[in-house]
Order: sequence, then C-alpha cells, then structure tokens
Amino acid sequence: MVIRAAGLSLALSLWAGAALGECRLALLLALDVSASVDSEDYVLQRDGLASALNLPEIRNAILNGAPGDVALAAFEWSGRYQQTVVVDWTLLTSDAAIDGVIARIAGAKRSYKEFPTALGYALGYAAGMLQRAPRCDAQVIDVSGDGTNNEGFQPLSAYMHFPFDEVTVNGLVVMGREPEVVEFYRTEVLRGPGAFLEIARGFEDFGDAMARKLFREVNGLVLGFDAGAEWSPG
Repeated sequence: MVIRAAGLSLALSLWAGAALGECRLALLLALDVSASVDSEDYVLQRDGLASALNLPEIRNAILNGAPGDVALAAFEWSGRYQQTVVVDWTLLTSDAAIDGVIARIAGAKRSYKEFPTALGYALGYAAGMLQRAPRCDAQVIDVSGDGTNNEGFQPLSAYMHFPFDEVTVNGLVVMGREPEVVEFYRTEVLRGPGAFLEIARGFEDFGDAMARKLFREVNGLVLGFDAGAEWSPG
C-alpha cells in the first residue's frame, strides 16, 4: 500500500524548529468501544489499527522520518468511567518495539461493550495520560469514534478544565450510524494547530483510514487547506 498526497499542497513541518529533542511526537490513540460498536466492528477496528502500524510506509515514517523518536500509547473508551489502557507509553525506536505494540493491540480483548459515548470523559482521561508521557516536541491525541457524545460533559468542557495547552486533537470518524458525527467532530473535537479529520466509510475502511491518519501524524505534515478536510491516497 503506497500512501501519497495527490492534488494537495503538502509541506513538511519541523516540530520545534531546527533543533529537535530526542522525542519528536507523543501520539495517543483513543479507540471507541461504546455500545454502538458491535463485536464485528471491534475486530475490524482492532485489526485495522494493528495492520496500519505494520505497513512499511508507517514503519519507515516512524523510524526514519523527522529527527527524534515517536512515543505511542493507546486506550479504549466508552462511558464516563470506562477507559482501559491497551498499550502504555512505548518509545518506537526499532522494528522490535513496533512489533511489540502491534502484538499487544492484535491480542487485545475488548474492555467494555455496553456503555454510552462519553467523549468528554475520554478526552479528560487522555489529558491525564499525556501528563505522564515521555517529554516530546509535540503531543497529539488521535481519537476515533462512530457517534456523538451522549453521556457526561462535552469535549469543550474537557478542553476548558483539563491541561490541553499545546496539545493537538485529531479525529477519525467512522461513518454509518450517525450522519451528524462528521460535523460534531469538526466543530467540537478537533483542536490545536494543524488538527484534521480523517473519515472511514464504515469499519471495513478503518485500517486504511488509520493508515492515512498515522502517516500524516508521524510525519508532521501540514496541509494547505482548512483543518477537517479529507485527505486520501492517490
């Protein structure tokens, strides 16, 4: 699978000027396991993420991209108090480290399945996880889901009351159940400089959408159009 931009103006952005630190990016993946995600969807989501991380293009971008390492963590979220770490903070400094993360994701057992969509709480939890992340030049939360917030406080409240200074929040929306979810993520979830939205046309498309998203995130690509616009491989 070759991931490339077509018909778009792309510019490679240095994370923190000419001299970068040892870690260029702390990337936190937040995966929706609320009640709207059925068992088949969950497997497509889990395996799609594992497959995306295993692509040669993604491995190369992580290991041989901009100077500095990538630190990655992942957690599942659903209701107010239903968040479970799948992969704790790991520096992806080698193929073996990436293999270990992929194995943990591929072998994960679903943590919850009968709770609502408390996205504000998920973002609050993510902010806490970033507080104990390795010190990196950029902090990005990659939150995916197929529905709007239907329990607890909204994302705006999370951004007001949790530490999100210099944090970028990107979104991956899975279409199919709630047509309004795209607009919700664009107006309520995306946050920070260069924030963007990727769209999966159902859970069958989750792996490809995640690959496109990871490629942009680990390369630090800045797109020449408004945040929230779609980007597709040519």
